[in-house]
Amino acid sequence: MALISLQKITLSFGAAPVFDGISLQIEPGDRLCLMGRNGSGKSTLLKLLSGELPPDSGDIHRQQGVKIASLPQEAPPGLDGTVFDIVAAGMGDAARLLTDYHNLAQHLARESSARLLEELETLQHRLEEEGGWTLHQEVERLLDSLSLPAEAAFSELSGGTKRRVLLARALIAAPDLLILDEPTNHIDIETIGWLEELLKKSSAALVFVTHDRAFARKLATRVAELDRGRLYAFTCGYDTFVERREALLDAEITRQALFDKKLAAEEAWIRQGIKARRTRNEGRVRALKALREEYRQRRDRQGVAKLQLQEGGRSGAMVAELENVTFGYNDTPVIAGLSTTVMRGDRIGIIGANGTGKTTLLRLILGELPPQSGEIRLGTRREILYFDQLRDQLDMNATVQENVGEGNDTVTINGKQRHVIGYLQDFLFSPERARTPVHILSGGERNRLLLAKLFTKPANLLVLDEPTNDLDAETLELLEDILAEYSGTLLLVSHDREFLNNVVSRTLALEGNGRVSDNVGGYDDWLRTRESLAEVPAAVKAVKQPEKGRPEKEKPRKLTFKEERELETLPEKIALLEAEQAALHTRLADPEFYKTAGAEITVVNDRLGALETELLVVYERWEELETLRGQ
Repeated sequence: MALISLQKITLSFGAAPVFDGISLQIEPGDRLCLMGRNGSGKSTLLKLLSGELPPDSGDIHRQQGVKIASLPQEAPPGLDGTVFDIVAAGMGDAARLLTDYHNLAQHLARESSARLLEELETLQHRLEEEGGWTLHQEVERLLDSLSLPAEAAFSELSGGTKRRVLLARALIAAPDLLILDEPTNHIDIETIGWLEELLKKSSAALVFVTHDRAFARKLATRVAELDRGRLYAFTCGYDTFVERREALLDAEITRQALFDKKLAAEEAWIRQGIKARRTRNEGRVRALKALREEYRQRRDRQGVAKLQLQEGGRSGAMVAELENVTFGYNDTPVIAGLSTTVMRGDRIGIIGANGTGKTTLLRLILGELPPQSGEIRLGTRREILYFDQLRDQLDMNATVQENVGEGNDTVTINGKQRHVIGYLQDFLFSPERARTPVHILSGGERNRLLLAKLFTKPANLLVLDEPTNDLDAETLELLEDILAEYSGTLLLVSHDREFLNNVVSRTLALEGNGRVSDNVGGYDDWLRTRESLAEVPAAVKAVKQPEKGRPEKEKPRKLTFKEERELETLPEKIALLEAEQAALHTRLADPEFYKTAGAEITVVNDRLGALETELLVVYERWEELETLRGQ
């Protein structure tokens, strides 16, 4: 018997219905991934399933006594108490006893008294009668797995930590149906892996919305897509769903083309002369009216966003160099002894558990934080564009148009003036949607808006902090394509494993205790490297140890006196070359130069090309000598 059955559900908040007669059944053991474009109604459908929202019409049947727990996209307003209290509340009736016992034990640790001891003993007996000790251990296990501080006040937590608390509250309930809205948002890769394994082993049915394709691929046994008010369900995994959906869309395009051709022919017939109208078939006229009505009610599929990234002028060859950099908070190292170089055109992914210091590392590379020890050298002509995962750059009370236009009706894109409304349509905001306040937008729409706002400015250093949260699959894939063609430097913080694999060519992984590993490739490459390193100790034990007195390896070569002197002169040489390069760029940017320069323009451009090559050679030599000195 189905846990929940939806029959011919309709729901509308405006002109076009969000749901137009949809039906769906959730069976025990289902792991249903709900897909759809941003604004298609995915979160609304989850609220219907959980009972938070009634439909306009249609029937919803829930199995008697079915237990449902859900994780919303945003934390509910007014939720107060400690982390332990919030999580324990997910257990229902037993939660109050457990919370009272936990709070009393904490009070007793600070202030001992006979009365408190007596109350604690009474609560202990009641918990034993209701099996509360098992629940207490389960709460503590979950808090430990999600790295949550039991005594912290929920209201003082960051947005990401609040999400993990609400996830723990949903999991502790042991429901028959677990509803998760973007469960991977703001949680790190290790926690995502832990959650995947937990949900795969769980006996609860699962309905979830996610932008994380790797998460959907590992968990989904069924996929349903919301599209223009209709729901299409597929009993298959994620990859098979993608293939079937493409086939359905191709068939729809063919069917609509035939329909349009037939409608055009009938319209031509009805407009024929007097003779044709005198002898026309009234049944054919009625059929034409039906065709017109069908065309009028047809809802075309939402287009694909037209993201366009403006590239700034070329930065210096070196973007940033960190040498033995250390930084920490309250004697706790976040970055310890890091040496790395970011060169123009690098595509670097930054990964690590929450709280390990990914944003701190970004700020060090950008020069916003001075190191506590070590040295940071910043490159020249850096034009930085920063995507903030908290969307603090958006004014929630202003309209979409006001956020992008900043008081103007036009924006300049690649040197051309465009009206804000037309520009926003490239990001799938209709004129009506462009005039709405930001606070009513969905999470994915807010992310699209922030991209639209940022892409009005040119940049040669693009910094993206969790840009994939809430974006639909089509926009996500388009963003991947845009970044693949971007010739500037990219710094990307993300927990989306597939996005990292498709976009970055190098990974800085914060491993904890201040250690940062520098790896070639994306997430999967880093994972293989880490696994191979973990196997090394076992392999070393199996290798016969060298005889005593025999050297284990060749002694590393030291720098010669001549190389030492060369290394000392290289920084000054680089500074002179970059100064000459900057001066030539300034000349080329001056309109007066072109009035009298003549053939000198070619000379300056040729010299710039030669400088570019010379700088690359000098940087490679510098890195080579520094490596030898480090040995």
